[in-house]
Parts: sequence; C-alpha cells; structure tokens
Amino acid sequence: MADNDVYTRRTILRFIVLFIFAVLACRIGYFQLIDTRYKSMAAGNVLNYEVQYAPRGEVVDRHGEFLVQSMECYDLMVTYRDIPKAGFDTTRLCTLLELGREQLIRHLNNARMNPRAPYRIINYVTKEAKLRFDEHSFPGFYTVQRTARQYPLKIGGNLLGNLGEVTENEIKQGEGEYRQGDYIGKSGVERAYEHYLRGDDGVMVLERDRYGAIKGSYMDGMYDTLPTPGLRITSTIDARLQSFAEELLEGKMGAVVAIEPSTGEILVMASAPTFDPDDMVGRQRGNNYMKMLNNPQKPMFNRAVQSLYPPGSTFKLVQGLIGLQEGTLSPDNAYPCHNGYNWGKVRMGCHAHASPLDLRNAVAQSCNAYFCYVFRNIIENRKFDNVKEGLDHWADYVRSFGFGRKLDSDFLDEKSGLVPTSELYDKRYRGSWNSHTVISLSIGQGELGCTPLQMANLAAIVANRGYYYIPHIVKAIEGQDSLDRRFYERQYTKVDAKHFEPIIEGMWRGVNVPGAGTSSRAYLPGWDVCGKTGTAQNPAGQDHSTFLSFAPKDNPKIAISVYVEHGGFGASAALPIASLIEELYLTDTITRPELVTSVKNLPYRLPERYRIKE
Repeated sequence: MADNDVYTRRTILRFIVLFIFAVLACRIGYFQLIDTRYKSMAAGNVLNYEVQYAPRGEVVDRHGEFLVQSMECYDLMVTYRDIPKAGFDTTRLCTLLELGREQLIRHLNNARMNPRAPYRIINYVTKEAKLRFDEHSFPGFYTVQRTARQYPLKIGGNLLGNLGEVTENEIKQGEGEYRQGDYIGKSGVERAYEHYLRGDDGVMVLERDRYGAIKGSYMDGMYDTLPTPGLRITSTIDARLQSFAEELLEGKMGAVVAIEPSTGEILVMASAPTFDPDDMVGRQRGNNYMKMLNNPQKPMFNRAVQSLYPPGSTFKLVQGLIGLQEGTLSPDNAYPCHNGYNWGKVRMGCHAHASPLDLRNAVAQSCNAYFCYVFRNIIENRKFDNVKEGLDHWADYVRSFGFGRKLDSDFLDEKSGLVPTSELYDKRYRGSWNSHTVISLSIGQGELGCTPLQMANLAAIVANRGYYYIPHIVKAIEGQDSLDRRFYERQYTKVDAKHFEPIIEGMWRGVNVPGAGTSSRAYLPGWDVCGKTGTAQNPAGQDHSTFLSFAPKDNPKIAISVYVEHGGFGASAALPIASLIEELYLTDTITRPELVTSVKNLPYRLPERYRIKE
C-alpha cells in the first residue's frame, strides 16, 4: 500500500508540474501570437511613428482662379522623455519661434503627464521660423509638416467656411478617421465637402537607438505610407462677380445670391458684413474668432442661407402665379387701388399710380391693393369649405416654390424658412380668424420668412417658367465624373409654364417701359432685364430693400436676389446692386461708374443695437 501511495503522489505531482508548464506555454504563446500589447510596448521603445499630414484639397472658382490654397507650415512637437535632464535654452527656443515662455512651460507640464507620447507645443510655425529652429539643437523637440489655408483673393469668408480642431464628439463620430489635433471643416464649403478635401494622412516609422535617439527610417521605409492629398474642388462661383458683390455690400447688412437658371449653379453668394478668411488661420484664430463672435453685426453669420426675411413685394409674383393656376385670376382682371386696399377697418397702403390695373401692370407698378384681392380670391375660393382649408391649399403651392423648407443645397446650415398654415393661426387667434386677419401675406409680409437663397431661386423659377435645379456651390470634384444626381434633376412647381408669361411680361415692363413701373433703374440696353422691387416692412427700423431679377427675358443667363437690411425702398439700395452685378456678368464691363459710387455712398444708418462700440 505504501508503494502505491508513493506512486500516486508522484503521478499527481507530475500532472501538476505538466499543467503548470502547459499554462505557462499557453500564456507565452498568447502574448506572442495573440496579445500584441507587450510587442507594441517594446516597439514603442525602439520605434517612433511620425504622422505625415495630407495636403488639403484646393478650391478654385468656375474659371480656375484660386479661392483657397494650401501653404506650408509646421507643428512644433516634443517627446518629454527625450529632453535632456540638464535642460535646454528656453529663451532661445522661445525667441526663434516667437513663443511665450509661460506658454512653453505650461505645455511642457502637460507633456510630462505622458512622457513617451508626442505632444504638440504650438501650431502654424512658418517655414522661415522652422528653418531658424533647424539651425539649433533642441533634443526632444522636432517639427511636423502640415498645411494651412490661405485665401489669395480674400473673399467669400462665409461661403468658403473655415477649419478648426476636431472636438471629442467629432472624433467619435468620425469612427477612427480623426485624431486629437486634426483639423476639420467647420462651415461652408470646407464643411460640406470635408470628405473630399481632407485627403488621407500617411505615417513615417523611425527607429531609435538604445539611448532613445532617432537613427533613421525603420527597415528603409518598408512600413512607411505616403499621404494622399485631398481633391481639388471647382466651385460654381465667379470670383470677379463675388468680389464685386462684396464691394457693393461693404458697410451694409444683407446678402446677394445669383444663380445660373439653366443649371442651378450659384454664381454669387455674398453676405454682409463679412470677414477676411485669412483671419481664421494661424495662431490668432482664437482671438479673431472671439472678436467676431462678440460683434453685434455677426460677420460669421451667412445671411444668404441662414437669415429669414420677409420677402416683401417680390412675393407678389407667387401670388399672381397661384391665382392664375387656380383660375381665380385672369391676366386681364383689373382691380382698383385708391392709395391702397381698404376694407372696413383693414387698410393696406400703396404708392400713387394709375387705377385700375391689370395683372401685368400691377406687377410692373407693384400694386399692393391688387394682390390683396388676388390673395383673398385664392383662399376664399368657394371650392373650399372654409378659409382655413383655402390657406393650407395656398401654402402647398408656396412650398412647391421652395419656400418653408430647405432647398437641399450643399450648404449644411441652410435654414428652412417659414410658410404659415391654418394651424399656426388657430393657435394664435384661438381659431377665430379670416382672410383679412392674414392679409399681410398677400404682399410678402406677416409670418412669411425666406432666405435670400430661396428668393434667388424664385427668380430662377420664373426665368425657367416653372422649374428649378437645386442651387449648389460646387461645379466639379477632381476625379469624380459627376456630382450628386439631385443637382441634375428638374424640380417643378405646381404652376403650369403657360401662366408665367403674363408675370414675366409685367416684370419686363417694370424695367424696360419708361414710367411703367418701379424697376426702371435696372434697365440695360439690349438685355431685356426682368425685375421686381420689394420693400419689406420692418418694425425695428427703416424698411428692408429687396430686388429680384433675371436676364435676358428669353434664354436667361443669370437670376439674382439682393436684400439690404434697413435699406429703404427696393429701388434705392437693392436694385442698383443687382443691376450692376447683372451688367458685369452679361457685358463683362461696367458702364455706369456713377451708379457704383452712388451705391457705395448710399445714406445708411443701422439701428443702435448693431453699432460696434469702440
């Protein structure tokens, strides 16, 4: 029995030893074949991975002129463990790179928290400063090449957008595409086309010696990857036209949008006030950003797609078209105007003109009373059970013109605007209202809210006799056969093409027949300009000035909307700006320099809340 017990104990001991060896072997195999953490830690001691940032794609105008270019700059990096224990000449480093000593110390303290990891000290180091840095030895410090944006024409700040460092949320949403310290498009074209512009970063693997010093490229660059530059984007913008529009808007608040009706391509998108896009690049970006953020005029706010304005009398075109389609209006229908529309206690004023007028002359003269009758006849049509049903039917028509909804352009921050419905008025008036309660809608006032982009799109719709292409800012992307298919599809309104002719005739008369309308200052010999003025009432200051136009009447090449906040009558501020832009685009010259001077010297006074305090 004793021998058996000894044998049993020996057997058990052997199994225990074998089991321990098996566990150790499995564990070692797991570390070597599956778990790469220790391999990575070891590699981290001998290898250094340096990101090679991809140059961002450039942006040119429709004629190939540069709007956005990339310039060479550098980040100053440090690996804290590589800084000599004896220290370094901080004064010299700060002087070479124009860096504050306190700023340097603060960053070094942050870098010390993870001494093996590269840490960025400053960005936007110029090539000249980098060369000065290279002439000296600062162990642990090195530069990484990047590119920054530059704007040779200094136009289109709101249009082109800007870059900023990625946030934690953007890193998460990017699903591995972005790292801390990367830049991303924050607005405008930069944001909308980020995927095409950013490119793909590369990496250079460098080998360290046993003292931690960089020996050179690991395995002769076998594991290096080259950066892939971003794609060049050709925008639809005409740079000369854009620059001229911004020049004419200088000192004012408002927007200009011009569209090529046959394609939906945006020729001009100017917002005022604007800013020098170069101010959003470099180490002063943060200071400049805060300065503009606190500016009461909001220069970074793209009024062309984000501001909601009452369209004013330009909206009378839509009223006339709906009336014609519904059969409640005929081009020969005439309505009286005795200095306005009067019905009981309701009064809608109007300027002096002949009375009565038919539709064509009502458009040319911009008669308020005429379109009050038109609007009432639409929503009080006997085919509806009540005026609420009539208003909702009217609202469906209005939305088909692109109002009250996003146009689905390539501006991600485009606003929808507002087209009121019976539900809104039921809540406001507790269900008790009629056509006179909402009569201000007849002349583009009341609760209507439209962006300048939507108003320019209306000009394109009328020019095309009932359809439009979704407005867009990009014409072509390098290496891509076409854009998103939505930009090539016609979008039709609910109004038949035949009904547009009397409206267009009225717009033409308003410009081209002396004394026949309010738009005569927009006349261009030989170009059959069609236009419609608008003066939008403003309870918080002087009325807003707006003008909508296209030219020529047949085979139109440009459709434009101008909106000048607090600009007064439509013919005073908005019309001359639109007319000058049309002239430059159509004739390649300006023959009315006195009109340019008049626009620049226009008496213009903003309400106190917009004044910039010194």
